[in-house]
Amino acid sequence: MWGSWFGGQTAQKRKDAPKKAILDLRQQLDMLQKREKYLETQMSQQDEIARKNVTANKTAARNALKRKKQHEHSLEQTNGQISMLEQQIYSIESANINQETLVAMKNAGKAMKEIHGKMTMEDVDVTMEQLREQHELTQEIGNAITSMPITEPIDEDELEADLAAMEQEKLDNEMLGTGTVPQTTLRNLPAAANGEIKGKSKAVEEEEEDEEAELRKLQAEMAM
Repeated sequence: MWGSWFGGQTAQKRKDAPKKAILDLRQQLDMLQKREKYLETQMSQQDEIARKNVTANKTAARNALKRKKQHEHSLEQTNGQISMLEQQIYSIESANINQETLVAMKNAGKAMKEIHGKMTMEDVDVTMEQLREQHELTQEIGNAITSMPITEPIDEDELEADLAAMEQEKLDNEMLGTGTVPQTTLRNLPAAANGEIKGKSKAVEEEEEDEEAELRKLQAEMAM
């Protein structure tokens, strides 16, 4: 138990070591950057003093230039330290990222191994074959259902007869509505209807002649 606890603490320290090192370096970098700004301000001030006294007080101007040079030297050292710290931070961050990436890849490998488990290519082939068989069975069932007629076939002759009867019925209704007589009906009239009937009065004969004239006229119009 204690060994496991101390071992866990040691592993955690190793994991936190890069983060702590980066934190310490950033704190030192922040201090150096503040010093850099301070030295730049001091250099600007000493340069201004030297320019102000260059003719009136050369001693003061010379001393200001000396202090400026000292600040320049300190600034160069500070800039060098800043560059070193930035390079170290970059190196530690890169190394830490590489380590974490490697650990993540190892964990991914373990996870894939657990997922696959005892799975083999033979199992995959068997499963795919079963899926193909079920797919083919589904298609065959669908084809059988769609190709099988549900109702009895229609008698085409009977259908044509019904259609002809409907056409004749429509024609008869039109005759009754308009008072016209189809040519086919006129042809089937008895011959005696077109002849003279003895014993009829002259008025009746004239009326029948008028009707026959109208019928002939109607036949001529329907024949056109």
